[in-house]
Amino acid sequence: MALLGRGPVLHRRLAPCAHGFRYPAFFYLLPMRSLRRSPEPLLARNRRAWVSFRDADHGEGGDDALAWAEALLQREGVQADGEIWLQCFPRVAGHAFKPVSFWFCERADHSLAAVLAEVHNTFGERHVYLLQGEGLASGAEVAARKVFHVSPFAQVEGRYRFRFHFAPRGATPRCLARIELENAAGQTLLTTSLSGQLQPLSAPALRQAALAQPLHALAVVTRIHWQALRLWAKRVPWFSKPDLPPHPISRSLPP
Repeated sequence: MALLGRGPVLHRRLAPCAHGFRYPAFFYLLPMRSLRRSPEPLLARNRRAWVSFRDADHGEGGDDALAWAEALLQREGVQADGEIWLQCFPRVAGHAFKPVSFWFCERADHSLAAVLAEVHNTFGERHVYLLQGEGLASGAEVAARKVFHVSPFAQVEGRYRFRFHFAPRGATPRCLARIELENAAGQTLLTTSLSGQLQPLSAPALRQAALAQPLHALAVVTRIHWQALRLWAKRVPWFSKPDLPPHPISRSLPP
């Protein structure tokens, strides 16, 4: 069953100066393999609608995002024979910007074999962090070296620390993704998170979310540039964009 989540995006910068914000958001959590077998009529997939999902917004821009994810998992030797869930922002009013989307790749027993953190920057570039480890769904920390340019106010160095609470089934379905960035010296520079209660995708739920944030995607981009202006005013150092990493996928660090 396709799910809709609503909750806050939190961002808190700790160094070199304090800076934070909190914005409302809504997102899809899509069981991609189930949708392959039985499409969801309420999900406007690859067609025009005020709120929609387009496969080409993910992976290498093809018309089957799940096929891309499955091929990646196969190349990397990840056995994920259960559901593959995609948590992502929808297209709204024809516009999309998805700073990070998460592919939760399950085994047959519903445990997580891996999480793909698909990161996009405002330059139209993409990188995937392949995260693995025990307890991924229940808050276990997994780290990955930062190799991809996201913000001009942070160098491409140090590492990310990821934590997830992934519970799409049960009486109170919910998901949380939390990311901390630390520099090469081990100092935490910023924390960010996206969380929300989940409900079945329905016409009333979708309508309520769209009415609350009718220009969601444009608002995301506008807020990114507004926060960048505030950081510039605070004289936070600016770093030029480096070259892309040599490989579009990087793995998590050993525990």
